Amino acid sequence: MIIRRRFKKNRFNAEIEPDEIFMDAQNIPEFDTQQFEGRLEKPIGKGSVVFLGVVFLFAGIVFISRLAVLQLNKGSAYFEISEKNSLKSEPLFADRGVIYDRNGIELAWNVVHDKGEPYLLRRYINSPGFAHLLGYVSYPEKDSDGHYWQTEYIGKDGVEDEYDEIIAGKNGARLFETDALGNTKAGSALNPPVHGANLTLTVDSRIQSKLYEAIVGLAERAGYRGGAGLIMDIQNGELIAMTSYPEYDPNILATGEDKEAIQSYLLDTFKKPFINRAISGVYTPGSIVKPFVAIGALQESVVDPYRNFYSSGALIIPNPYHPELKSVFKDWKEEGHGYTDMKKALSESVNTYFYIISGGYQDQKGIGIANIEKYTRMFGIASKTGIDIEGEKIGNIPSVEWKSKKFPGDPWRLGDTYHTAIGQYGFQVTPVQMVRAVGAVASRGRLVTPHVYKDIDPSKLSNESLQIKDSNYSIIHEGMRMVVTSGTGGALNISNVEIAAKTGTAQVGLSKKAINSWVIGFFPYDKPRYAFTVLMENSPSSNKIGAAQAMGELARWMALYAPEYFE
Repeated sequence: MIIRRRFKKNRFNAEIEPDEIFMDAQNIPEFDTQQFEGRLEKPIGKGSVVFLGVVFLFAGIVFISRLAVLQLNKGSAYFEISEKNSLKSEPLFADRGVIYDRNGIELAWNVVHDKGEPYLLRRYINSPGFAHLLGYVSYPEKDSDGHYWQTEYIGKDGVEDEYDEIIAGKNGARLFETDALGNTKAGSALNPPVHGANLTLTVDSRIQSKLYEAIVGLAERAGYRGGAGLIMDIQNGELIAMTSYPEYDPNILATGEDKEAIQSYLLDTFKKPFINRAISGVYTPGSIVKPFVAIGALQESVVDPYRNFYSSGALIIPNPYHPELKSVFKDWKEEGHGYTDMKKALSESVNTYFYIISGGYQDQKGIGIANIEKYTRMFGIASKTGIDIEGEKIGNIPSVEWKSKKFPGDPWRLGDTYHTAIGQYGFQVTPVQMVRAVGAVASRGRLVTPHVYKDIDPSKLSNESLQIKDSNYSIIHEGMRMVVTSGTGGALNISNVEIAAKTGTAQVGLSKKAINSWVIGFFPYDKPRYAFTVLMENSPSSNKIGAAQAMGELARWMALYAPEYFE
């Protein structure tokens, strides 16, 4: 109690001097006023506490609100990202479909990678003549860290390109989980690949190889730069063979390892092995257009096929403005062919006869350039055929309109019509166009779509019926048969089958010192089933060995080893 009183007394009654509360800075040694020592410290005010509380409360509300937004609106997205960060995948490569010929012979297949890669390597038939038909593939690619940046095979050229979606399949994947250190956890999930479908082609690999060998052999003997050949079923457009020389090795292009060989392909600007001459090469046709000009003349009733015109070796046309000046249009045979009707004109390829029926001469009217264009186009010449291989070119048929664009100010002349009628001047065609066109002649008017896929969608195929009198086809058939029996196509006159044909030789180049050689035709003659075209490209004009030699060699081989095509 005494203590309490003293406390109260001191608290309420005694006077407290200021010097009892505040220390004298002067009496404290080393007192640092620069550090605010000796200052009066006031307690934090109540208002400040409230203010800070409000600030922290507001920040908390903002933080919680933002967290709620992320969780509600984007939670699943961030969860997926998190899952991806912990889930890794490896591609499981689909096997590419096998490509077969019409008889079940493998043309392209797969083998285990020789360097242990998880995808298969593509291999192609070890026979010449298939490169442009089949094409090749590029393989999956990975970076320096071993990650695949290209996970698909990519079809390049030919069937590998055209039907890539069918034979490629769909890759799968192996999924596995990793921890924070990147270590694989136990267990994985598989998404299995879907392997590509197999593909059956219309070609007969035996005939394809033999046709290529015949073309190569003729090229080497006679100095041709290149060549192409096709054989087509005239009823449905199936190509029994389609080959182009020279070619590349698809195995070399697929691996890309033989840099020297690839470089040689790229630098060969003379023979150009990457060009599929069967569909992408455009060439002056020469006399193989004569059957179509003849059909036009018959259909237009311009000429009696049995009327004879005398061939003296040239057609001489006086200049109407300067009679002393004459234009001379020569035949290939200097001494001429004598009296000639349409069948003989086809058989011996009489140029002067086709000059007359195309542009007219003396009392004989010609069909004119417009009808030449009409009937050649009717048979699909200088038009895309619709073949199921990429890269088809169109070509050209000379016309008044074409010349006015090509040579402004130079009018169309009679000589232009004459030269067009024998497949010269600005005429350009492809081999695939000509096999289709002569197929329509053989079938008496059925213009089909050439194709190489056996199970092609029928909606992609056309089957036109050309409105030409049947009797006119008979005249052309007979004339084309005479080409083989007594005319320019004697190399095709074999005992095992009757063949009808038309040969052609076209001068090329500005100097006209080189030629292209052609042969088109069909067999068997009495019941046509197959049409053919062989082109031999760019040989010295002194050469006398033509494309019919290559087709004749194939026909003799087929008589022994594939006689079913002659039945």
